[in-house]
Parts: sequence; C-alpha cells; structure tokens
Amino acid sequence: MTKRKNIKQNSIIQILLGIVIIILVNIISSFVFTRFDLTSEKRYSLSDATKELLSDLDDIVYFKVYLDGDFPAGFKRLRNETKEMLDEFRAYNDNIQYEFINPSKNQDPKERNDTYLLLIERGLNPTDLQVKTKKGTSQQIIFPGALVTYKSKEIPLELLKTQMGIPPEAVLNNSIQALEFNITNTIKKLSVINKPEIAIIEGHGELDKYKMADITNTLSEYYNVERIEINGQLNSLAERSNIDSVKTRIKNKYEAIIIAKPDSAFSDKDKFIIDQFIMRGGKVLWLIDPVFACMDSIQNSESTVGINNELNLEDQLFKYGVRINSDLVMDLNALPIPLRTGQIGNQPQIDFFPWYFFPIITPLIKHPIVNNLNAIKTEFVSSIDTIEVSGIKKTILLKTSPYSRIVYTPALISLNILREEPDENIYNKPGQPVAVLLEGEFESAFKNIISPVIANDKEIGFLEKGVPNKMVVISDGDIIKNQLHIPQGYPLPLGYDQFTRQTFGNKELILNVMNYLCDDSGLVSIRSRELKLRLLDKTKIANNKLFWQLLNTLLPVLLVIIFGIIWAWVRRRRYAVGGN
Repeated sequence: MTKRKNIKQNSIIQILLGIVIIILVNIISSFVFTRFDLTSEKRYSLSDATKELLSDLDDIVYFKVYLDGDFPAGFKRLRNETKEMLDEFRAYNDNIQYEFINPSKNQDPKERNDTYLLLIERGLNPTDLQVKTKKGTSQQIIFPGALVTYKSKEIPLELLKTQMGIPPEAVLNNSIQALEFNITNTIKKLSVINKPEIAIIEGHGELDKYKMADITNTLSEYYNVERIEINGQLNSLAERSNIDSVKTRIKNKYEAIIIAKPDSAFSDKDKFIIDQFIMRGGKVLWLIDPVFACMDSIQNSESTVGINNELNLEDQLFKYGVRINSDLVMDLNALPIPLRTGQIGNQPQIDFFPWYFFPIITPLIKHPIVNNLNAIKTEFVSSIDTIEVSGIKKTILLKTSPYSRIVYTPALISLNILREEPDENIYNKPGQPVAVLLEGEFESAFKNIISPVIANDKEIGFLEKGVPNKMVVISDGDIIKNQLHIPQGYPLPLGYDQFTRQTFGNKELILNVMNYLCDDSGLVSIRSRELKLRLLDKTKIANNKLFWQLLNTLLPVLLVIIFGIIWAWVRRRRYAVGGN
C-alpha cells in the first residue's frame, strides 16, 4: 500500500509540475516573442526588410483573397501557402487581417458573371482552367489574387506569376516563392507616404510620354516621377544653397534618373551634369541604342540599313565600366512579327515569322533584379562589353540565347531573311550581354579634363570620385517602350505585344531595376529566395493508387492500435509490480 501511495503522490506531483511549467512558459512567451523555423530553406522566416515594414503599420491591412473553392491540387497548395504566409505576417503585426472568398459560389450565372466583371474592373485577372471530372473535362474560372486595402486605399495583388514556356508546376513554385515579396511589396505601395523623386530625361530625342505612359504610371505607385530637360543647367538635377560666403551645399534633387532611347548627341555640359549627379550618389538607368534602326522603313521598302547612333556617350560609359558596341545581335529565339503572305477573297492572309533582330531573352541568373522574371522582349538590341575599372563590380543581368550572331554596322536589315531557313552554323556567338549592373565608387569621366578654374569653382562643386553608387546599362531603348493600340492609339501595358497577344516581363524588369537602385530597405532582395516545391510522382501515384490509399488510411490506424497495446502492456506490468 505504501508503494502504491508513493506512486500516486509522484504522479500528482508530476502533473502539478507540468502545469506549473506550462504556466511559466506562457508567462515568459507573453513578454518574449520568438518563432522557430525548422524547414531546410527557412520557408517561414520573414526577411528583416519585411519585419521593418510590418513594425511601422499603424492601421489594418485587409486582404480579400479570392482563392477559395474546389480547384486542382496545385492551386490548393498556392492557397494554403498564401494563408500560412499571411499568418506569418500577422504573427509580427496584428493589423494584418484576411479572409478567403470563393467568387464562384453563387449558383446564379448572371450574379456570378457580375462578380467576375467587378473583380476584373478592380484589377484582378482570371485564369481559365481545364479541370478533369468523372464525366470528362470542364471549364473553371478562378481568380488567383487578392484585393488589399489600407486606410481607404485599395490595390490588387496577383498571386499567380504566369511565365511563358514554364511548366505549370514551376509556375506555381515560382508563385509560392514570390509570396513574401509580393505581399510585402503590396503593403509598401499602400503605406508609403514620402515617395522618392525620380526624373525621366528629355531633350535628346528620348521616348515621349505616350511611349512611356505605362511604366510612368507604374513607377508613380512608388515614386514621384517627373520629366525634365537638363539643357546645360547646373540646377536641373541638383539644388544649391549657400552655407556661408565661402561654402555651398549641393544636393541631388532626384534619387534616380532614366535616360530612355536618346537619338541625338548629348552636349558636354549635359554629360558633366549627369556625371556629377552620379558622383553625388544619383542612380542612373541607361537605355541606349548605339545603332539607329527602324521598322517603319522596312514596312515601306522591305529593307533598311542600321547605322551608328552618334550620342557622344561612349567615353563617359567607358569610364564607368561598359562599352555598348555599334552592332546588332540576331537571335533564333526571337519575337514573331506579322507578315502578309497572300489573299483569301477580300481578306489578307497574315502569318507570323520569327524576326531575328527582336531577341526574346530569358533571364537565367538568380540576381534579385531578374530572378523569376518572365521572358524579356527586345528590339534591335546591341552587345555590351565590360571594361576593367578599379572598384567597380559588374553583373551581367541579361544575355541572348546560345543561338546568337552579331551583325556590324552598317547592317543590312531585310525581310528576305524570313524567306529562307536560318543557317544555325552562323549563329555561333552565344550569350551576348545586353544588360549590365555596375556597383562601386565611380570616378568622374571629367577627371583631368576640365580646367582647374572650373574644378575649383565652389558653385560647381566638382567631385573627382563619387560615393558608393550603382547604375544599370541596357543596350536597347525599346525595352521600356509600350506599344500604342492599333488603330485607336492609346498606350498598352508595357511588355504586352498586341500582334502575338503575349505579355513579356519588361515592366517587371524596369520596376525591379528602379526598386533595386532606389530602395535602401532591401525589399527587392526578397525575390532571391528559393523554395523547393516537393511534388508527388504522378506516374507512381497512377500506377499504385490503391497501395498508396491503403497505406495512408490503414497505417495510421495500425500504428495507433499497436501503440495502445504496448501502452496497456507497460501499464499492466508497472502496476503489477507495484501491487507486489
């Protein structure tokens, strides 16, 4: 009896001790916040940039996620990952709230279609799926996105990142991989108060506001965008204020500038002003065409000649670390263009042929600017060489495909190439760089060139070497150009080709470049995360369906029964010994 009484007392003490430990843990956890992520790729660990952004939220951010209902397993996975990511966000700030909505739950076709139209008007794009059923296949419309509101502002959030030529499993994996970036990016757009200033340079034949309308509107979500002419004025890119009679404070007006497809030469004054803007830490996106070529000429005569575009920028870019060559890159992986091939009755017959002067470039490196981007559409792109410059790091962001060749100026551009099968043997210059990121402390292109009088002028404030900085050079000005609708003439979304009806990743590329150049919080670096999508083997499932069903249903039950038998046997042995 004494032994049994001691066992009972020990059991009570253990239970009380356990309760005390649980209470203490809860008390401590209410004062100390921590989370443990045991996944190999740290799937549920938010970046420091995200945590910092969440800490500044002072009102509710509400997510209406229209990804609920009965749909294929891949989209269920995207739904579950989205919910888990939002839960992770909410763990750091209770102001993150969400609900999942099935836009197709209404049985009335008219009301359901009205709901679809309303979501489309508010910026969500539907996805049309072929779903297998017992009776065959059926069409299903889903909206893999969310409407996000914060302080009376609302913007759409696309959760599915469609990419041309990418298998569906990879598309879903990339979408899941980009969840943190997309959610954080959406919150930032809603919560930003003071936007950085950026300028689009005019005055040298650059793209006009209509051909840059879409990217200007997109950038305006993050920045205050202005179009300016330098026109040799020192104060066009900088503000000057007198500290005293001797010293002058010079400060950049803009965080970054965009130079988009100029077609006339820059004056030395304008070059100097841009150079000193860079020395003071200003960022530049150069979109330069070293060769002048125009499709309008080809449409009239079926051929034209690409000639050098004299911009007077070669020496300046060379000093910073790049040389844009006066050539054109042809690529077998190219954008199709429509050509009239005949007549059927009164209707012209139109066929599409790959136009090798318009390479389609698929980003391959894992840099945050281009990671997981859709293919990029280019027009008359040139090759870039990097120059060895001390202290400057170069990163090739975009390269043409392995099936490329180089045509030097003056270059004959003729539609006749479409009438013959291409000779792959002459496409033997693979991987031509067309976009480069430069990072480091740039040296002025005017060092040892300007007179001592100008160099020592306090009002000018000449700097021979700049602060740590970065710039991006792209050898195609058309990358940032949106098409204009034919025949109505309104601007189309950047990256959308109205002839092939495909959407390319040009808009995301430019946006990522500007975010990377201007965003000190490191938000864009979130894109570089990689999450593994652990997919089931579909072939093995199909061949051994019954086995896996039995394994998943019976095995857990058997394990519970076995555990119960062992536990009963252990208890019987234990109390039998105690009774003796």
